[in-house]
Amino acid sequence: MAQIQAGYEAVVELTRGGIVECVHFGAMAVVDSVGNVLASLGDPNLVTFPRSSMKPLQAIPFVEDGGPEHFGLTEEELAILCASHHGTDEHVRVLRSIHAKVGLKEADLQCGVHWPSDKATVLAMRERGEEPTPYRHNCSGKHSGMLAQALLHDYSKSTYLSMENPLQQRILKTVAQMCDVKPEEMPVGIDGCSAPVFAMPLRSFALAMARLADPVGLGEMRATACKQITHAMMTYPEMVAGPGALDTVLMHVMQGKAVVKGGAEGYQMLSLMPGACGRNSPGIGVAIKISDGDPNRRATYAIVVGLLKALGFGDEMQSEAFSNFNTPKLKNWRGLEIGEIRLARPIEITKTW
Repeated sequence: MAQIQAGYEAVVELTRGGIVECVHFGAMAVVDSVGNVLASLGDPNLVTFPRSSMKPLQAIPFVEDGGPEHFGLTEEELAILCASHHGTDEHVRVLRSIHAKVGLKEADLQCGVHWPSDKATVLAMRERGEEPTPYRHNCSGKHSGMLAQALLHDYSKSTYLSMENPLQQRILKTVAQMCDVKPEEMPVGIDGCSAPVFAMPLRSFALAMARLADPVGLGEMRATACKQITHAMMTYPEMVAGPGALDTVLMHVMQGKAVVKGGAEGYQMLSLMPGACGRNSPGIGVAIKISDGDPNRRATYAIVVGLLKALGFGDEMQSEAFSNFNTPKLKNWRGLEIGEIRLARPIEITKTW
């Protein structure tokens, strides 16, 4: 039996020949919009960085201040502000539209440069002899939103990533409010795209995700902003990630019942909308962290499937559209079944509705 380590427990097992060959450790918190913990794995108070799962929260101040209306942004354009997009030509098209409306240049982006994660786009670019630019960076939507917020309030555009900039202080305060923690209690790090990223307990981030879906008691402006963000993400899931990605496919499969956003190093969030789990069910937030970073995402997929089945979405998990993520049987390169991938223990849900 694998032992719990630093707030994590054994969450997913891979077998071969009838024995456990590999174990992934992780932690999870499932929380409703008033803070009740509905399920957990490991320590729900484990403090860690949500990485790109935080993007919908980082967009709240811009939306709350009327930024999309001020610049005439569409829902599709709002969705990519919350995205870790795959760098396709469609994503670049939307980013260029945002920049034209806001008055930005690609050179304003300080996210860096990497090749798209969409393989078809990479092949097409190489055939054209095209090198990647900041538009292809998966975080360029978030950065475009931050730059737009800076222009909206006449903050410094060149220092938009500095914690000294009022823009980042506003984002910090907003994230803290959504998580129901004090700003000074959240460690600040630097994300892969050079933007600030904040750490908080899984339980606190799950609460923020539940409130994003079900913004009860947050005030009219905050509630309206949350609803705009979730609607945009669920309406344009292709903008949030890309072809074949968990976030995009799962939002399609859930048909307006869930907002999904992954993060680096084994982080995953889900927000389930009010009523999604049955009559009178509240908004539900989920924060998952896999300790080894889950580089091929297999542990994340297994937990997401197990959790959603426990919440009553068995048909959605068995759908053909989601089949690439629900693969409990392990096969080798010849297609021979050699074992299974399974939860180390069942996920038990405490219902509050």
